[in-house]
Amino acid sequence: MRWNCLILLAGLSPALWAQDYPHSPRGDVIDHYHGTAVADPYRWLEAVDAPDVGRWVQAQNALTRKQLKQLPGRESLRERLRTLWNYEKFGAPQQVGDVLFYTYNDGLRDQPVLMRQFADGRREVVLDLNALSTDGTKALTVWEVSPNGRYLAYGVAEAGSDWNRYFVRDLRSGQDEAEVLDYIKFSDLSWTHDSAGFYYSRYPAREGVFGDLENQALYYHRRGVPQSEDILIYARPDQPRWGISGEVSDSGQYLLISIWQGANEENALYARDLRHPLRPHVRGALIPVITDFKAKYTPIGIDASTLYLLTTDQAPTGRIVAVDLNRPQRRRAILEAGADTIEEARYAGGRLAVVRMHDAVHQLHLHDQAGVLQRQVTLPGQGSVTSMGLSADRSALLLSYSTFFTAGQQLRVDLASGSSVVLNQPAMPFDPADFVTEQVFYPSKDGTRIPLFINRRKDLPADAPRPTYLYGYGGFSISLTPRFRPDRIAWMERGGIYAVANLRGGGEYGEQWHRAGTRENKQNVFDDFIAAAEYLRAQGITGPGQLAIAGRSNGGLLVGAVSNQRPDLFAAAVAGVGVMDMLRFHQFTIGWAWTGDYGSADDAALFPVLRAYSPYHNVAPGPVFPAMLVTTADHDDRVVPGHSYKYIAALQHTNPGSAPKLIRIETRAGHGRGTPTGKRIDQAADELAFMAAHTGLPLGATVPWARLLKH
Repeated sequence: MRWNCLILLAGLSPALWAQDYPHSPRGDVIDHYHGTAVADPYRWLEAVDAPDVGRWVQAQNALTRKQLKQLPGRESLRERLRTLWNYEKFGAPQQVGDVLFYTYNDGLRDQPVLMRQFADGRREVVLDLNALSTDGTKALTVWEVSPNGRYLAYGVAEAGSDWNRYFVRDLRSGQDEAEVLDYIKFSDLSWTHDSAGFYYSRYPAREGVFGDLENQALYYHRRGVPQSEDILIYARPDQPRWGISGEVSDSGQYLLISIWQGANEENALYARDLRHPLRPHVRGALIPVITDFKAKYTPIGIDASTLYLLTTDQAPTGRIVAVDLNRPQRRRAILEAGADTIEEARYAGGRLAVVRMHDAVHQLHLHDQAGVLQRQVTLPGQGSVTSMGLSADRSALLLSYSTFFTAGQQLRVDLASGSSVVLNQPAMPFDPADFVTEQVFYPSKDGTRIPLFINRRKDLPADAPRPTYLYGYGGFSISLTPRFRPDRIAWMERGGIYAVANLRGGGEYGEQWHRAGTRENKQNVFDDFIAAAEYLRAQGITGPGQLAIAGRSNGGLLVGAVSNQRPDLFAAAVAGVGVMDMLRFHQFTIGWAWTGDYGSADDAALFPVLRAYSPYHNVAPGPVFPAMLVTTADHDDRVVPGHSYKYIAALQHTNPGSAPKLIRIETRAGHGRGTPTGKRIDQAADELAFMAAHTGLPLGATVPWARLLKH
């Protein structure tokens, strides 16, 4: 296999990676943090709408497109990706009466449609955004059908932005109502049970997509009236950075108001009895359930006046408690998680449905009202419950389930018997039986035991190192459980290994695992990932010059940090929409919300921690860096593109070397959600071809094409 790598790389023209990077002028900006001077020579690249930045983006994209187009096998890979993406995609189901609603893509549509499926199996499209934009960049973000089944409230984002506009559609006529709701970001929507209106959250009126986010408030919108007449339900101008969301209980009697601080999971919780008339914002009308921010409290169901909550209060892996809303200071424990973290739960009809994570794999258990285990539900393979709701009569769960090799199946699980039936299931354009997942555990630098999923073709001999694609995240209590991605299949079909590391900072083992990868402990995340790479090398799974790494967002930070710290380990690195400037991230859009995980350079104790690993500030001359492909979008209003612009400018200036340092900047796009299918395929082809070229993975098919294409 090593000879294959050498042959492939030797076959590339020496001119292929010869670089003439666009000029990135270095400024003389110097900031002072607690007595330490820190240069920021590329501050000018933060002004993403400035003409000179626009010209720089065009020049960088021209170079990157030229280089990527020359990659061997890229076009054949792209065609294979189109085939692998061309399968039915069923979204999370919602049942209203006897009608099932879900998003649906029959294959290669840029955006999914919203479908309703009747009891007799008939399907009907109720909303299709594909016709509303020529480039497919208008995306459905959130939706909910009114309890009477008559109306649909839905959100639309454009060009990848996190900003939404909300609309209301009459499902009888198929036409939208007159009202349009604006200034919405990071909001749910929840109908009242009379179907007269819904609750949602919005910010004050503003111009543009960038800028700080403050003073979110909860409103009630009555269907058929303009947004200017919406009723303010809850606001905290004295706490401008609190986030506020509202959810109507299953019974329709209570409005549950959750208050959050940034990206932290800890929240406060209030309730409001909806049997009393709505009045403008009156704080005294609320029932205080949780008034501090010491733990996570997630409502999972309500029975009369008893509210059931999933919480981490004195329970780092979670527990379920019951609260009497007539006496909210009294709480009683129903169910303790134990060693396996409770990921999600629902209460309905005197039963508790609980999703636990056992070594980053989901299990579903059914308990009685007292918390006594009744049965474990058999799930289809080693995978993830990606959504969980209730049937209209609350007698069954409606699940979406995925594995590394099967995409979202819709399941109906009876709460009484635990029996399940498949509602909808895609036929995959390959044979999942051709692949296998192995889970192993390796020691990190400090001896901590870390899980690692290793995926490969079943027929590959295990005695030879192979090009390997290692993925990680490690932050914000987000767990990397098995999920399906068609581009990973394309990599494995050609003989590559795909590995996923469950790093500290995630939620795989509860809140202690999360905190062990945050703030002053953030280096643990990088050590965990580096140890995964060393394990793959030591076990002979991959060899020198064969390992590629990738991650997005917080995972892009991960890739940047470890590429700086251990460039010798990696042949290629793809850093997507990453947080690369750890000293200024909190000054842009929603960046301040991440200080719970990262801390802030404004804190004298945490400044040296952030400075020590910030990717932008730690690009050093001398070590041979891996081939780097940084990806971002010109109007990402979550992780602003200035992070990636500044990082790649520093790489190109400080460490050009012989391996390329390229940036791929998507236009009319954002952080990733709502990206049209065509753009997803193009980006996947570029990233995989880039990694293949630098790890020696041959992009010609390694199983007969006739077999691949017959499915």
